[in-house]
Amino acid sequence: MRMWLGRLTRATAKAVFALLCAAVAVYAFHYLYGSFRPRNPFDQHFAVAGLAVPAHFFGAGLALLLSPLQLSAGVRRRLPRLHRIAGWLYTGGVLIGGLGGLLLARNAHGGIASGSGFALLAVVWLASTGLGIRHAIAGDHARHQRWMWRSVALTSSAVTLRLMLAVGQGVLHLPFVTVYVAAAWMCWTVNLALLEGWLRWRDRAVRSATPRPQSILGVA
Repeated sequence: MRMWLGRLTRATAKAVFALLCAAVAVYAFHYLYGSFRPRNPFDQHFAVAGLAVPAHFFGAGLALLLSPLQLSAGVRRRLPRLHRIAGWLYTGGVLIGGLGGLLLARNAHGGIASGSGFALLAVVWLASTGLGIRHAIAGDHARHQRWMWRSVALTSSAVTLRLMLAVGQGVLHLPFVTVYVAAAWMCWTVNLALLEGWLRWRDRAVRSATPRPQSILGVA
């Protein structure tokens, strides 16, 4: 019973994650075709950013859409070629979206308080993805997997950002700028903290499940 509940919980979490990623990715792609709204503060800031806007929304949207596929253990085992192709597309999306995000951070709504958070996110996002690809090329699949998990955690900060904005404004009724500045930092640091905590728990569980070697006398 516990095993069945565990599998159901994991399957539900994966489905929810995939739906949230798809929803935010569709929003990002749709934003590219939207008309300029002169009274919208975001459109005002984006208007001076030039090509950084479509680059960020397209690249980040593509990476977000591919994230659930890249996390799928079944795809990695049964369709390794698809995993590699999607991985390179994901990497290209991160590169384009990260560079675009780095440029957008200079004109972020909320000024330097939010812009510095988004700029650091872009740098860490690019760096973690680059390290993941480096380990993949070197054949170190364990480190490749860990760094790509970190990359996906940063990619999914787009989802966390919108959830935090919804809670901060819709539930707590806080001022938008206050919520936005806090979310600019928390949307990715919280994701990374949760992932690192899960990785440590997973490592301890693997070590505890591994039989300890014993000497001839039966003493470890």
